[in-house]
Amino acid sequence: MRTWNITEKGTLREAQRKDTALVLGFIKGLAEYEHLEHMVEATEEMLARYFFDEKKVEVLICEYEGKAVGFALFFHNFSTFLGKPGLYIEDIYIEPEYRGKGLGKGMLTTVAQIAVERDYGRVEWACLDWNEPSIRFYKSQGAVPMDEWTIYRVTGENLQKLGAKKV
Repeated sequence: MRTWNITEKGTLREAQRKDTALVLGFIKGLAEYEHLEHMVEATEEMLARYFFDEKKVEVLICEYEGKAVGFALFFHNFSTFLGKPGLYIEDIYIEPEYRGKGLGKGMLTTVAQIAVERDYGRVEWACLDWNEPSIRFYKSQGAVPMDEWTIYRVTGENLQKLGAKKV
């Protein structure tokens, strides 16, 4: 299991199967912060399947003084223009009482280091447009908003309908 020191008192480590319930709790905490609790459908079984059985995503657990206080979840994408893979950060979350201690910066920096180690071309993520503290933080780290792009999403019943169409 790989670990990283990200602050004097903070570390990151690769998640293990025993962390599944912990990560689900963090996901629910993030959903609460984003006022999206009603959208959480994830279960421990689903997370364990995709995290550990199928290895569809990578998850890092953030610890402060040995206590788990957050997580980062990311997966691979690919830039046809760059001709290289990249990493897409789905979530970075730190429990509210541990924010402002450099942990988020450490997690973002570590994901960037992983991308650089792998010779990947970029790291990307989305941020809710009302989340000014995060926007300021990301910009301070050199991130550039992609204002000319609009994200489209198909889920639920619409995904089922689209997937059932004959081509």
